[in-house]
Amino acid sequence: MADAPAWLDAWAFAHRGLHDADAPENSMAAFRAAIARGFGIECDLRVSADGRAMVFHDADLERLTGGPGVTGEHTVGELTAMALTGSEERIPTLRDMLELVAGQVPVLLELKSDGRDSVHKLCRAVRRDLEGYAGDIAVMSFDPRIPAWFGERVPDLPRGLVVTEQNARTLTGAFRRRLAMRHSRPDFLAYDIRDLPSRFAVRSAKSGRPLLTWTVKTSAQLETALACGAAPILEGAGVAAWEEHP
Repeated sequence: MADAPAWLDAWAFAHRGLHDADAPENSMAAFRAAIARGFGIECDLRVSADGRAMVFHDADLERLTGGPGVTGEHTVGELTAMALTGSEERIPTLRDMLELVAGQVPVLLELKSDGRDSVHKLCRAVRRDLEGYAGDIAVMSFDPRIPAWFGERVPDLPRGLVVTEQNARTLTGAFRRRLAMRHSRPDFLAYDIRDLPSRFAVRSAKSGRPLLTWTVKTSAQLETALACGAAPILEGAGVAAWEEHP
């Protein structure tokens, strides 16, 4: 485990950008809003059929575009032409998003994987787009193979493991979390707010790993995050609670 940079737990992050009825999640409009209000940005990444990193959460297109199909079966040209539901915003590429941010705020990239499919295509796509980027940035994933991949190939890039204990608060679940930590060797954890406070998270923090938490949607959840020393990844009323926090 490398020394994690201080910025990781010094910021509040906008979950999928500052999105609302006018700015869809993971859109350029949501990222511009986050920058304007001084939030770091958390966003999701998938890979196109032709190997480009796309800023998009779902494996399927329907919820966010209104159209059918599998995200990863479309090319970058097809995806960037698709409007996000209820707006004129299009699905961004990671490269376009990074050009917009340009180091103004830190960025958390959550890489999305499905099942046992190889993660190499997605990780390679992200690595290509990060070459030469000078701003504060980190990668993270529920899939321990992804931080492990970057740990082997881009060891100076901060990498995190996204963790939830929901539906896995058993001995088997605890064993799997320990295995995931051992395999991924993360620099930080991004923990489900519903699981805090957590002994697992506390032990990790004592080892020197910064703790972040998602998705903070209420003032009560914000208080929980702050009491645990966790940097919040915010959405909805959680954003207002942070801005009102002394």
